[in-house]
Amino acid sequence: MHDTEDIFSFLLNEEEMADHEFIPLISPEDEDRMDKEPTPETLPILPLRNTVLFPGVVIPITVGRDKSIRLIKDANRGNKTIGVVAQLNPDIDEPIFEDLNKIGTQATIMRMLKMPDGSTSVIIQGKKRIEIKGLVASEPYFKAQVIEFPEVNKNSESKEQQALFETLRDHALKIIHLSPEIPSEASVAMKNINGLSFLTNFISSNMKANVQEKQALLEMADLEERAKKVLEYLGKELQMLEMKNEIHKKVHSDISKQQREYFLQQQMKQIQEELGSNPVKEEIEEKKKKALEKKWPESVAKAFEKELGKLERMNPQAAEFSVQSNYIDTLLDLPWNEYSEDNFDLKHAKTILDRDHFGLEKVKERILEHLAVLKIKGDMKSPIICLYGPPGVGKTSLGKSIAEALGRKYIRMSLGGLHDEAEIRGHRKTYIGAMPGRIIQSLKKSGTSNPLFVLDEIDKLGQGVHGDPSSAMLEVLDPEQNHAFYDNYVELDYDLSKVMFIATCNSLSTVQPALRDRLEIIEVNGYTVEEKVEIARRHLVPKQLRENGIRQNQISFSDEILVKLIEEYTNESGVRNLEKRIGKLVRNRAKQLAMEEKFKIALSGEELQKVLGASYEKDKYSDNDVAGVVTGLAWTPTGGDILFIETSLTKGKGKLTLTGNLGDVMKESAMIALEYLKSHADMLSLDQEIFDNWNVHVHVPQGAVPKDGPSAGITLLTALASAFTQRKVKKFLAMTGEITLRGKVLPVGGIKEKILAAKRAGVKEIILSERNRKDIEEINERYLKGLKFHFVTEMYEVVEKALLKEKVINALKVA
Repeated sequence: MHDTEDIFSFLLNEEEMADHEFIPLISPEDEDRMDKEPTPETLPILPLRNTVLFPGVVIPITVGRDKSIRLIKDANRGNKTIGVVAQLNPDIDEPIFEDLNKIGTQATIMRMLKMPDGSTSVIIQGKKRIEIKGLVASEPYFKAQVIEFPEVNKNSESKEQQALFETLRDHALKIIHLSPEIPSEASVAMKNINGLSFLTNFISSNMKANVQEKQALLEMADLEERAKKVLEYLGKELQMLEMKNEIHKKVHSDISKQQREYFLQQQMKQIQEELGSNPVKEEIEEKKKKALEKKWPESVAKAFEKELGKLERMNPQAAEFSVQSNYIDTLLDLPWNEYSEDNFDLKHAKTILDRDHFGLEKVKERILEHLAVLKIKGDMKSPIICLYGPPGVGKTSLGKSIAEALGRKYIRMSLGGLHDEAEIRGHRKTYIGAMPGRIIQSLKKSGTSNPLFVLDEIDKLGQGVHGDPSSAMLEVLDPEQNHAFYDNYVELDYDLSKVMFIATCNSLSTVQPALRDRLEIIEVNGYTVEEKVEIARRHLVPKQLRENGIRQNQISFSDEILVKLIEEYTNESGVRNLEKRIGKLVRNRAKQLAMEEKFKIALSGEELQKVLGASYEKDKYSDNDVAGVVTGLAWTPTGGDILFIETSLTKGKGKLTLTGNLGDVMKESAMIALEYLKSHADMLSLDQEIFDNWNVHVHVPQGAVPKDGPSAGITLLTALASAFTQRKVKKFLAMTGEITLRGKVLPVGGIKEKILAAKRAGVKEIILSERNRKDIEEINERYLKGLKFHFVTEMYEVVEKALLKEKVINALKVA
C-alpha cells in the first residue's frame, strides 16, 4: 500500500527541508539536466495505489507491501533509481504486471525513513517519463524493460507557452487564496517556479483529481496540450470555490442548526448542478426505469405516476420525502402480475408428497385434484385449505412439501397470538413508522404473486384493542374478494386470488364461524401405531441420526423397540414426542461413542428404561366385574382417549351426585340418562320406587382434568343401567354417542381419534350412532382392523347390546 502525505505541508517545512537536504522546487536548468540523464534499459518497478508521480515533483510515500519494501531497500543500497507506475485499479492489493499502466516515471530515492509505528516511508523525486516495453522479472519484485517517453513541443521562448505559464500560476494563486484549507505559504512556492513544464507537473500532482485523470495527464507528451488540460481543471475548481464562497456570504449571518443544514444542502445542490449530477434526480430516474419493467395493471401505473410526481415536487429535506420515497419503493418491489410456473407433473407431485409424509391421503388427493384442474383448465382460483388436527401430525411441514411439489415459493406466517388488525392490513402511510401488513410484506419477499402461503395456528388468532385480526383475514381468505385485497399502506387493490393459502389449526371451535365458512376443512387425523412405526423408520430416525452425527451402523431401532417407544413412552396422536424420545436415545448413543463405552448396536428394552426412565402407564380396558363401570371414548386436542364412567348406589332419597370436574353439557347428559331410565324402568324390569330409595353417584376419574361434551351420553346411560340392574357390561366394549330425552342416539365427532384410542386401550367392540356409519366408511381399513362396530339409533338398543344377562358377583339387592 502507498499513501501520499500533504504535499504542501511537506514542501514548505523549512526545518525538514534542511534536515533532508533536498530542494523540492526545481529550475529550468535542473529540468534540462534531468532530461539529458540517460534512461536505464531496465528498472525495478514500484506500483503506486492512489497517486501518480510527475517529473520534478518530490513526494513522500508509505510502503507497505513486502515486495515494495524489498525493492526500496535494494534500490537505496544501489543507484537509488527506480520506475514508479500507478495501478489501473487501486483496489487490487497484490497487482500483477497487467494491472499496471504502461506510462510511468523514472524516480530517484532521496531518503528512506523508518516510522515509529514500524512502517517504511520513502521520499522520491520524479526525473522523467518512461514507457514500459516488457516484463523482465516478477520476483522478488517487478523489473521491466523501459524507454524514455519524451516531452514534445517544449519551447520556453514561445509566447503562447509564456501566456499559459502566467495563466496557470494566476489560477493556482487564486485557488490558494480562496481555499482556507491550503496554507497561504503555498503561494510562495508557486511564485518560485519558473518553467511551464515543472509548473504543470507540480499543479497536476497536487490538484484535486482522481488517479485516472492524473494518469491521463502524465500520458500527454505534448506540453501545451497538457498545460491547457490542467488549466481546464483549475478553471472548474476556481469556479466551484467562487460559487462556494458566494453561497457562504449569502447565508453567513446568525444561522441556526437547521439553517446550517440547509446551507450545506444548498452548497451540495449547487456543486451537483455544476457537475451535472443530482442524487435525488438520479434516484427518481432510476425509479422511472424500474417502473417501465413492471407488469402492473393500468390503475397501479397511474397511481405510481401520480405519487412519483408528488415526490418530484417535494423538498428532499422535508420529512415527508422519505415517507413518499419508501411508499414508491414498496410499489416497485411488489411482484405485480409476476407468477412462478406451476409444475404440472402429477406423478412428481405425488412422489414429493409421499416422500415427505406417510398417510394423509385426503390432503394429498386434494392437492393432486387442484393440480389436475390447473393442468386441464390452465387457470383456476387457488383453493383455501385448512388442515385441522392434533399437534405433531405434520400439518405445517406438509405445506412445505406441497410448495415443493407445485414448484411455488413457500411462505410461512405464524398467526399465534396475533392481536392487531394492522399486522394483516398494514398501517396508513401517514403514520410514523408505517409499513404494509404481513401479507404484502411476505409477497414482496417471495418475489411472486402466486406463492404457497401457510397460515400457521389460525385458531390462535387473538383479539385486542387494535381490532380483530380474524375479521381482517376474512377478506384475505375469501375467493370472491381476495382478487382485490386492500392494504391500508399500499392503498391499491392487490390480487391474492392466485396465492394458495393453507391454514393449520388444532381446534375449529375457536375459529370465527365466518372465517371457518371460507375454509375448505381437511381433517388430518392421528396415526395408528403401525403408521407411527413406519414414520419413525422413514423419517424420524434418519433425521435424528443426521442431526447428531451418528451412522446407521452405530445404532439400530427394531420394530419392537419402536412399538414400545410409541405405546409406553408417548401418548399423542402425532409423532412430535416420539421424535424427542428417539432424539434422546440417539444423543445417548453419541455420548457412549464419545466416552468410548461398550454398547450393543441394537437398542433393548432395558436401555430404553435406563435412558428414558419408567414407561408411561396408559389407561387400558378394565374388566367387567364391577357393575356400573363402562368404558367411554373421548376426543382431546392431542387426539383420542378412553375414559371410565363409574357409578355407585347407596341407600337414600334418589339424589344424583356428579364428580370428576365435569362441564355443564356432560352433567346434563347424566340427568337425561337418569330421566330416560326412570321413564323406561319397565324396559329393564325395574320398580319405579328404586329411583326414590337409592342415591346415585357418577364419577369420571382423573378429576383434575376438565371434561365436557355430549359424546359420553350413551356411556352414562349404560353405566346407570348396569348399576341399577347389577348386570355385567359386555367385555372389551367401548362406546360414544349423544342422547336425547326422546331416546334417540345422535352422532358425535372425532371418530378416527376415538377409534385409535380404543385400539391402543385393547377395546374390541364399539357402539356408535347409526349416523356415524358414514364416518367409519371414510376411514382407511387399516385403522379398523380388529374392531367390531355396532350402530344404533335408539337408547334401548345400547342397553340391549351393552348389558349381559349375567349379574356381577356380590350384586347389590336393589329391587
